[in-house]
Amino acid sequence: MDDVYSIMEDGGEFMFIVFIVGLALLALFIQLIYVRYAPVKGIPCIENTKKCDMEIVTLDIRDYQQASNDVIDGAIVIPVPYLRRYHNEIPSSKLHIVATDHLEKNIAIRFLQNKGYEIVGYTLTNCKCKKKLEHFA
Repeated sequence: MDDVYSIMEDGGEFMFIVFIVGLALLALFIQLIYVRYAPVKGIPCIENTKKCDMEIVTLDIRDYQQASNDVIDGAIVIPVPYLRRYHNEIPSSKLHIVATDHLEKNIAIRFLQNKGYEIVGYTLTNCKCKKKLEHFA
């Protein structure tokens, strides 16, 4: 009888470990989805990327091929995958972000805010709302 009881205890312990591992994986999945897809609040979409303030630096986080095809004068080009390695080369604490889509924008803004940069605005080059507005004009 003692053997049966010890097997049941071990089975319960195993299920508890499986439950804890499952919760940890779920938390990692939710965090990944949040960082990528949840919108960043309080940062406006600014159409005009020309600098009015000399302290604001335009940071182009698009892929190198997209950035070279659609050059933005005076912008620093550091694609999102390279931000972790080269964020120290960004000279200012106030940034205007140029991104292709919301996914790039969300990842870059959260990363740069964690590194102490102030994001004053962003521009999306593939924004569907701009295409809709051009269609009606």
